[in-house]
Amino acid sequence: MFGWEFPPFNSGGLGVACEGLSKALASSGVDLTFVLPFKIPVSAPWCKFVFANESTDVLIESQIKGLFSGYNSHSINVQNCKIQDNGLPEAISGDLIERVRAYALKAGAIAKKNKHSVIHAHDWLTYPAGIEAKKATGKPLVVHIHATEFDRSGDNVNKDIFNIELRGFNEADAIVAVSEHTKRKVVSKYGIAPEKVKVVHNGIEFKNNFSLVERNLNNLKKYGNAIVLFVGRITMQKGPDYFVAMAEKVLAHAPKTFFVVSGSGDMEGEMIRMVANRGLSSKFIFCGFLRGEELNQVYKAADIFVMPSVSEPFGLVPLEAMISEVPVLVSKESGVSEVISAALKSHFWDTDDMADKVISVLRHKKLGNHLSVSGREEVKTIHWKKAAESLISLYNSLDNAFSMFLFPSPPAFESAKVQSL
Repeated sequence: MFGWEFPPFNSGGLGVACEGLSKALASSGVDLTFVLPFKIPVSAPWCKFVFANESTDVLIESQIKGLFSGYNSHSINVQNCKIQDNGLPEAISGDLIERVRAYALKAGAIAKKNKHSVIHAHDWLTYPAGIEAKKATGKPLVVHIHATEFDRSGDNVNKDIFNIELRGFNEADAIVAVSEHTKRKVVSKYGIAPEKVKVVHNGIEFKNNFSLVERNLNNLKKYGNAIVLFVGRITMQKGPDYFVAMAEKVLAHAPKTFFVVSGSGDMEGEMIRMVANRGLSSKFIFCGFLRGEELNQVYKAADIFVMPSVSEPFGLVPLEAMISEVPVLVSKESGVSEVISAALKSHFWDTDDMADKVISVLRHKKLGNHLSVSGREEVKTIHWKKAAESLISLYNSLDNAFSMFLFPSPPAFESAKVQSL
């Protein structure tokens, strides 16, 4: 399995999805090797890690932050890419496309060295590596699309990334999309036959989570203020401008409301300016990118979570909010809206409707409590094991060498293992 990032060194949901899928696949009997482009201090008991630049020193966290990003694709300069003799960029500040190509140069040798039956590549960053691995071994290739270039950049797509995605789709033996929404995009924008694309919804790992509310947010709640939460990359795809427009309308009817924004991205400065221009600065709290316990504390403080994404292939964050018993409002343009019913839904552009729904939750505690309890119960059924079962079924259909493989019971794991790279 070829990935680009893995928690805790991840810049978004791609790494979280890779962690959840790999763990669920391993628990279902898949013998999994997870490949990453750079050597980082990461480990997981359920899989073997291989690094494309294995011979180099382990990177420090400040270096990793610069390497593991692939989402602000419209700003990438792909001219004059230079690959060193060892197949890796000369400096870690090298061009993103350059790093993707360098990764691909190492993939064939990695595939030959590690025994496997199926190759699985996550998002465009790893498609060239997956293609090279397939060339080297002849094994079937599954490409997993978590977000298309159209999701990230609208119609102003980066042609180089579009072409990498298109080649990946064409070279693959099967394509996995995280939602019907994403499948429709793959079919309509890339001209791929619908029967080649299998929808496998993401899941979430359920944990008991009762962390304390961060002190300053707790103080806000103490004086009767409500908190509306935005979590995610602050990019065009996530609809931060619609969140600000909705907030202004909410404040006209519920002035004791604060809007907490956890995330960062290329629209962060623009979002802050929008808030200032509308005179809302005193009602917004920008937390930056939070993870782990800090993010858990913010979830626990929130009265409602809002995801106004313009184009969201799936969306794991609402599931995290539901686990923390936070009522959620998601855009109808998101893949996650296909699998959750205990949530409010609006079109991203309908800020009046979003504001009405937020106000209803803030004013009517019974509604909020119903969404909290129902949401937490529903999300327990949306787990990675379902995704793993769908993927194993797909793997079996692609490779006759283990087409007789059945889901083993836990004691039989060691005697019946599918091998995936």
